[in-house]
Amino acid sequence: MTSPSASRGSALLALQRATHATLQILMSELVDLDLTASEVNALAILADGRGRTISELGAAAGSRPTTLTSVLDRLERRGHIARGARPGDRRVVVIELTPTGRLAADTIRQTLAAMESRALDGLPDESIAAFHTVLRALAEVPS
Repeated sequence: MTSPSASRGSALLALQRATHATLQILMSELVDLDLTASEVNALAILADGRGRTISELGAAAGSRPTTLTSVLDRLERRGHIARGARPGDRRVVVIELTPTGRLAADTIRQTLAAMESRALDGLPDESIAAFHTVLRALAEVPS
């Protein structure tokens, strides 16, 4: 018996190709920020203005906290983020945007929104909802 995706091609390979293509476009549009894709991802997550712990940021980024630490170190050195204690619990480190980080994050969010609009404009809402359903299923594959 063949898999349901055999006739359509691999959804995972298609996702990988789409990710690669969109990252290339995104990074070329954000070249002036001089950031890596991981740094762009972290700033995009923080763009809503909510401080996050390293664990929360890692979960949102799909990265291990240990992997994220070097990204955060670079962003801190460049003045985009600050690490501080959570009010009421000084043991918890919270990552927040600095004013320059907020400017970069706003640029990233605007660029992402414009790219998404160009890519998805004209697609029916049902197709976009189905796409999100597939993404959630892929993100939650049991190991």
